Amino acid sequence: MKFYDLSGADNQRFSPFGWRVRMSLAHLGMEENTEVALVKFSQKDKLKFSGQKLVPILRDNSAIISDSWRIAEYLENNYTNQPTLFSSPTDKANEKFVSSWVDSQVHPLIAKCVVRDIIDVIDPNDREYFRRSREHRFGMSLEEVVANREETRTLLKQTLFPVRKVLELNPFLGGASASFADYSVFGAIMWARITSSFDILEQDDPIIDWRERMLDLYNGLARKETAREH
Repeated sequence: MKFYDLSGADNQRFSPFGWRVRMSLAHLGMEENTEVALVKFSQKDKLKFSGQKLVPILRDNSAIISDSWRIAEYLENNYTNQPTLFSSPTDKANEKFVSSWVDSQVHPLIAKCVVRDIIDVIDPNDREYFRRSREHRFGMSLEEVVANREETRTLLKQTLFPVRKVLELNPFLGGASASFADYSVFGAIMWARITSSFDILEQDDPIIDWRERMLDLYNGLARKETAREH
């Protein structure tokens, strides 16, 4: 099995979707034994075999799976002797809801907090492409995008309200233990943690306690990854 993941300078792995897969593999006890191929923005030629240009990709013998949700489904369907990635079979739809909610509502806000800082952690050869493509997407300079990030953090706090309500009842979004819903939200948190010194969570936010629990999972897998100082 081979896992293709996005990386920046010094092999830093900050992709929120990559983290979903990485935590899923760790959940199943497969992370340490999975070969990793790190791919920079300028190395999309490494992905030609997949017929598209985006990571994450999982290659398992002849199977080639892209998209973090499809990878999670593949792992769930093909490694059923392992702990389930979803909190229960009947909750799979809810886990899909959470991952889609993160993609559409949480990621855009985090991007407005950290997108300028990402330039500092990616390979120098990728910086011109990254700036050009993201400024085209936002319709303004990256500096302008993050200029009001204190206000954006307030909006993000409001958006994360459902996460806090679940964590009032359970230590994880998956209940007593972490599930793919946790990895979907945590991937977004790791994206910001690795790329920016701006903490997207306020110091009194109870989600911080959950973040600490997530960082400690699987022998501190995520905590070992170098983070920008907050």
